[in-house]
Amino acid sequence: MEGFLKLSTLVIVCMLVSAPMASEAAISCGAVASNLGQCISYLTRGGFVPRGCCSGVQRLHSMARTTRDRQQACRCIQGAARALGSRLNPGRAARLPGACRVRISYPISARTNCNNGFSIR
Repeated sequence: MEGFLKLSTLVIVCMLVSAPMASEAAISCGAVASNLGQCISYLTRGGFVPRGCCSGVQRLHSMARTTRDRQQACRCIQGAARALGSRLNPGRAARLPGACRVRISYPISARTNCNNGFSIR
């Protein structure tokens, strides 16, 4: 629950900070948070990947149609990752798309440059 509260707070901050960018992108940090919320326990504690998590990952992937959408989603994910801090397991985060059978053309990492032009495979 504490992780969800931190994530919710971060989402609100991201929405305020990225409001000018969000007007050009169809994906909001709120949509990212709601789609990935069920992944937090896996990303922080491990175990199995919940079905709802993979459903959210797949939904988010299908929503991110344009480069701007993917860039915005990337920024939101990185903001949420910062909010989770050291509790986030970077290896699990990097493996999450594959575990949910989603192929993306960029690494899930704190070092990913969200300004790059991402493509979907």
